Amino acid sequence: MEEPDYYEMVRQKLTLGPVQAPNHPKIIELLKLFWDQETIKVLSYFPPAGERISLSELAEKSGLTTGEIRRALKKAEKNKTISKSGKDYGLETLVPGIFEAYYIARQDTEENLKKTAEIFHWLFNHAGELDEDAIARDFELFRPLLPINTKEKLIEIEESVDAQSQVLPYELVEDLINNNEFFTVIPCQCRLVGEMSGDPCEVAAADMGCFITGKPAQAMASYGWGRALTKEEAIEYLKRTEKAGLVHCTSNSTGGEHLMFICNCCSCHCGVIKLKKENGFQTLAPSNFAPKMDPNLCAECETCLKKCPMGALSHPEEGQILLDLELCVGCGVCATNCPKNAIKMEKVRDNVPPKSKKIGNKVFMQMLGELLA
Repeated sequence: MEEPDYYEMVRQKLTLGPVQAPNHPKIIELLKLFWDQETIKVLSYFPPAGERISLSELAEKSGLTTGEIRRALKKAEKNKTISKSGKDYGLETLVPGIFEAYYIARQDTEENLKKTAEIFHWLFNHAGELDEDAIARDFELFRPLLPINTKEKLIEIEESVDAQSQVLPYELVEDLINNNEFFTVIPCQCRLVGEMSGDPCEVAAADMGCFITGKPAQAMASYGWGRALTKEEAIEYLKRTEKAGLVHCTSNSTGGEHLMFICNCCSCHCGVIKLKKENGFQTLAPSNFAPKMDPNLCAECETCLKKCPMGALSHPEEGQILLDLELCVGCGVCATNCPKNAIKMEKVRDNVPPKSKKIGNKVFMQMLGELLA
């Protein structure tokens, strides 16, 4: 009797809400780097991603002893490719989920880290060519936050927008600074796999990475996964990312998760922005703002064109710099980098994000916390 294809069985379980592991040989190659034959056989008894199973239940289903199961899962726990909540185990989605935890902890061998990096980098670069989407095309997972000091220097309110809305705290990156006392910087996982694959980002290095706040920031710094910052250092760090041209992306929500992290994203390596820019996915919801040029102040230096991550600005041979609103995500990178302060961010709509943005039955930071536990 032919043995079941355990890797395919587990691949099919890596689905939660709008996120799945596409049916592609590269995915199976990736899973084989994560999990050996002994481990994948145990994982085949796991429920689908997002659900939990106890050791006793696994023993009953598999016929193995709890000691044998623990040994089979030991490396997966260490490498952060399975999650644990209390005494129960679970599978999580590949991206977002396992990808971030695996490269935050970086507990695997250098050889495996490099091999998996090359696969992830390939998947990010070929997402539009896969037979199945890794994430639903209309799932607005992240949204941009406007840069430091934007409220004081760069914002105007269009007359047609409800005056009561004005500029709300959750639209600004300062909201994270004002609501937290602990800050940690960790490497950008997307740019890290680019560097490990021989294709580094030209906008910023991986070290200019994600920004974590609160208790998660304390935990990541204590494990040596990131560098702790004071509040003053955090503000200066965010300013440096803005000048580099990175977009502050956070959870497309208002219920608290948006105060816990920022991914400082480029458009060449970031899975979220790259999917939107190159493949038309709605992974990044636009902000409520759009740049407004002052032609009297503009020196036509084209700094904004070079910094815009979406390619939303153009400059005809004759005429002023033009904005394509269909491409613009309202991140404010052009405004904060304009040397003449000729660009203001104008509030042009009043979309309110949901209280929480769940991937199936959990939010991203819950998933990440359970993987890193």
